[in-house]
Amino acid sequence: MIPPTTILVATDFSDASGLALTYAKALARRFESTLHLLHVVADADVSPGTEALWGFSETEVQRRWVDEATAKLVGLCSAEEQAAFPVRTAVEIGPPADGVLRYAGDHQVDLVVVGTRGRGAVEQLLLGSVAAEVVRRAPCPVLTVRDSAPSAREP
Repeated sequence: MIPPTTILVATDFSDASGLALTYAKALARRFESTLHLLHVVADADVSPGTEALWGFSETEVQRRWVDEATAKLVGLCSAEEQAAFPVRTAVEIGPPADGVLRYAGDHQVDLVVVGTRGRGAVEQLLLGSVAAEVVRRAPCPVLTVRDSAPSAREP
């Protein structure tokens, strides 16, 4: 294995992405890698009359989502972990797979780690999969961690 110097964990704060983060932390510690934590916020698509009716704008909604995601990202690594390996956090806006791929390319990421819920073939065909899209288009290796794999509980 070529030791990765930059590891990206794409998280949606689900159990699957939490398990992916566990793996990524172990790899970052082992290889003394920089760990990038990324959350991609969907574009706020608020109907035009929302501001007049509810008192908030699309820009405010987007800002709140970004602020909430940023706060969650900061809490994902302990002080001890941050002392063991460099940790960077980022929030992108847009379609999740595109945000992950853009970030990976812009930051010369060596390994992307993503969680997957292991949906069935029909559900994936109809709904798509961020993890599958990242695997297909990533500029580097991708480690997918399935949340339902019994052996995945202990890296």
